Amino acid sequence: GYMETSRLLHEMPKPAIAMVNGPVAGAGIGIAGACDLRFAARSATLLTAFANIGAGGDFGSTWFWTKILGTGVARELFLLGEKLSAEEAFAKGIYTRLFDDDALREETLKAAHRLADGPRMGYRYMKQNLNNAEDWAFEAALDAEALNMGLSTSATAAIWREANKPRGE
Repeated sequence: GYMETSRLLHEMPKPAIAMVNGPVAGAGIGIAGACDLRFAARSATLLTAFANIGAGGDFGSTWFWTKILGTGVARELFLLGEKLSAEEAFAKGIYTRLFDDDALREETLKAAHRLADGPRMGYRYMKQNLNNAEDWAFEAALDAEALNMGLSTSATAAIWREANKPRGE
């Protein structure tokens, strides 16, 4: 049941940001991988940890990191089980952005507010398109993208019209 966290983060129609401000290991790397963006402090570390305990992985970690990093880097992370510094993880593409420890919270909240103030329906369909692209054939993804473009722009236009309607109407 706990592993549903990863599925919900990945599939919910809103962008999710993982803010990593210390060690992340085991299930935590699956949860971080489920998020759309991963911001980390320079003091953060990452360790898959599964090889150390003779486990295969959980919380979608092997699926997410294979999709995000490619099979070669994902296999290196899981099979060798080496602890990475924040800089090493950033260089491999694990973290989206890297900040000084004292700036991490402020910068993460700044991005979160930007997303929260952005086009909700646009983000919903954008995230759906990005998720579709992970597994769908190009033709199917292209058709869904065309449909979602129409749905998102129609929804955004309706929201804009409502927000800009003269008072009293």
